[in-house]
Amino acid sequence: LQEWALLSPEKFRRKLRVDAEVFNKLTTLIQAHPIFHNNLNNPQLPVAVQLAIFLNGVGHYGNAAITEDISDWAGVSVGTIYNCYKQVMIAILQLHDRAIHFDLLDREDQIERERAKAYVEQKTCREWRGGFLCVDGTPSPLHEKPGWHGEGFFDKNSDYSLTAQVSIYY
Repeated sequence: LQEWALLSPEKFRRKLRVDAEVFNKLTTLIQAHPIFHNNLNNPQLPVAVQLAIFLNGVGHYGNAAITEDISDWAGVSVGTIYNCYKQVMIAILQLHDRAIHFDLLDREDQIERERAKAYVEQKTCREWRGGFLCVDGTPSPLHEKPGWHGEGFFDKNSDYSLTAQVSIYY
């Protein structure tokens, strides 16, 4: 992870879906959470590794998010992958207001929001600049081919499905 962050930030971002700076801030924020500490003889993975596994999983979908593949990438068991997901999610949810926020009056948040908007504009178009908080939807299968424009619902998996995308504009 450190090598990617320093020598190949685009690889780091592609795999974890965040910049190294954001990753480091999240790690610092959640590492003191009690869920990452135990008195067992079998120690947990470092918090940074658990967070990387979690971000890799939630940042991908379809074939790229298969638990066995993430397990192979991280060099741990499938059970460990599930434990990492659970533990990181608990820590982030309990620290939600400190981990996930945009304070419109905070200068650092304003800078980050503008940076995100510029990135969206660079990668897409000017009209999408305000939609920097997007969630790419997962296909929801339909029971049968829709009667109206049915072929438009045929997806890459040879199923009829709907896919939604949520976009929040600021």
